[in-house]
Amino acid sequence: MAPSTVPAPGRPAGHPTGHVLGNPLPRVARPVELPSVHGALVCVALPALAVCAEHGQLTGEGPEGVYAAGRRLLSRCVLRVAGREPVALQGRMVSAERAVFLGVLRVSGEAGPDPGLTVERTRSADGTERITLRSTVGRPLRLPVELALGTDLADLGAVATGRPGPELAASVHGTGLRWTGSDGRSATVTADPAPTDSLAAAGVLRWEAELAPGTAFTIRLRIRGEATARPAGASGARSGRPGGHLLAEVRAEADDPRPGELLRTSVEDLRALLQRTPEHPADVYLAAGVPWRCGPVTAEALWAARMALPLGTRLAVTTLRAIGRTQLVGCGTESGRFPGLLRDAGPRLPPRCTGIEATLAFPSVLAEARRWGVASTDLEELLPVAERCLEWLRRVVGADGLVPDPGPTGPRWAETQAHAHRAALLGADLLDACGRPGGDALRDTAGTLRERFRRAFWTDDRAGVPVPVLARTADGGTRHRPGGWAAHLLDAGLLGGGRYAQGLLDAAETERVARLLGTPTLDSGWGLRGLGAKEPDHNPFGHRTGAVRTHDTAVAVAGLAAAGHGKEAASLLRGLLDAAEAFGYRLPEMYAGEQRTTGGRPVPHPVACRPAAVAAAGAVHALLALAGIRPDAPGRSVSVHPLPSVPLGAIRLSGLVVAGEPFAVRVSGLGLGMVEEAADGLQLGV
Repeated sequence: MAPSTVPAPGRPAGHPTGHVLGNPLPRVARPVELPSVHGALVCVALPALAVCAEHGQLTGEGPEGVYAAGRRLLSRCVLRVAGREPVALQGRMVSAERAVFLGVLRVSGEAGPDPGLTVERTRSADGTERITLRSTVGRPLRLPVELALGTDLADLGAVATGRPGPELAASVHGTGLRWTGSDGRSATVTADPAPTDSLAAAGVLRWEAELAPGTAFTIRLRIRGEATARPAGASGARSGRPGGHLLAEVRAEADDPRPGELLRTSVEDLRALLQRTPEHPADVYLAAGVPWRCGPVTAEALWAARMALPLGTRLAVTTLRAIGRTQLVGCGTESGRFPGLLRDAGPRLPPRCTGIEATLAFPSVLAEARRWGVASTDLEELLPVAERCLEWLRRVVGADGLVPDPGPTGPRWAETQAHAHRAALLGADLLDACGRPGGDALRDTAGTLRERFRRAFWTDDRAGVPVPVLARTADGGTRHRPGGWAAHLLDAGLLGGGRYAQGLLDAAETERVARLLGTPTLDSGWGLRGLGAKEPDHNPFGHRTGAVRTHDTAVAVAGLAAAGHGKEAASLLRGLLDAAEAFGYRLPEMYAGEQRTTGGRPVPHPVACRPAAVAAAGAVHALLALAGIRPDAPGRSVSVHPLPSVPLGAIRLSGLVVAGEPFAVRVSGLGLGMVEEAADGLQLGV
């Protein structure tokens, strides 16, 4: 997919403000709103995707259409049989990249209310479509069938901002139609069987379908886009799909069937979101989300790759390689950091920098990938990039012992301190293991962060209970905004021997955060709100001010489970699973933080990406917290630490990958874990 990040008021979580820290970009006009996609069926196999309503017709309204590499190849595909549109009955996803639509028609002369003609349409992300008419009428039928086709060849960004341009004139081309834009780009639709009539002026293809009783008539459509010239540095490999070998085929068999459905759908979505960089086709990474965020590799791609480590380490390696190529090098103060867009942090708060987030994530992801079994050659290639990230971290810590974000005078965000602390400890472990210097200095940095955080990031709430603050400003002021961000304070990271790194919080502080995350103020019943429901700025649709962010909820489940707070972890996991069921197991990046009520359903956010990388990977991360798998491939050991409360009953997880080999674990109804399959020579612990 062509780089596209669409700025808009109320943008989905992670959407930037439109400039790179230290590298200003031209401002773009903000649209009134993004087109809503929450009710659409979105077929994804990047760089291709198709957005359609549940009735299956492509009407050209809003974002509907078939896209390739960020260009809309087809915006309109309306089927009529005997001059009428079928009555739509059902539209559903059958896989991440394919949807099926079912409709019916009554034909002239039929007695009674029962329709005698069914119409089934199967549409794939690449625009391939099969339309089948089946007759149960007791006499032969001869029916005119027509497809009205059209396109504007608009860029996805133009579609998002409501200015796609007019439909183009068509010309007859082979067994279909062709459209050519003013820039020389073109799209072609071909049909099999060939139509009996092609009307270019109207954009219509026609057939005469002959149907004996009990027979079918099928039309197959193919769509192809072409450009007059390939962009400089582009590679033909970019149009190909990255291989599915990057992610293992994980399975869940459980008393509750829903974990299996959620895992299957999430892995399908992750595979559908894989894309390549044009200059380096081997650099495969996850798009942040469809349809609005399919641009260059982001910090969210790193987080998603980290949460998907149980499915294999190759995705982490290719993602780290892709983002590593963007690292700033030289002698300046920014050397070692990744560039990144500024991210909206909510009303009355300054933005944060996605580049700083990625810089702190890189060494942590590489260190944990090593524990899961990354190849030594990949580790050697990526280690210098991680070292430069860690050097930047040590250099950027301010006189107050904290990490500013963005820039030296920026706020000190609690979440950024947690990321920095984890990077320092996991980075030190990584350097020690690889025989590189700097580990002790990083542990000193982590110790300073812990000490300063405990002094500067706590305040009393209205009831006099100590709670963490969201941020401290450069002048020493605080921002007390309880929200799902606090989950990241529990995310310590994995060290050798299946041990978690020392956390930013001590035991008492961890207990306070666990209680906070378990309160109805933050736990909506469907997941964690971005801001407490009782706060003045609370907005259930605000991506930082009240919406449920799937990533935060997944991090909370895993962090709470690892810290021994099984009750709170189980509550959030059940809520997330219930929400996933309501969303057809394709979790959006966020949804409204409305309080759950009896018989209610989670409310979609109108412009949230779905599927989204951190949502799909977050589902994997949260469900695997049930088993608590802690690998140490270099140390040839793996242990499991199941949630003792067994919130979803007995479960078996298979198809995972530890130390490059298949791994399976079973958790009994009593909360006992047993490794059933593992690489030879691994020491097993429970």
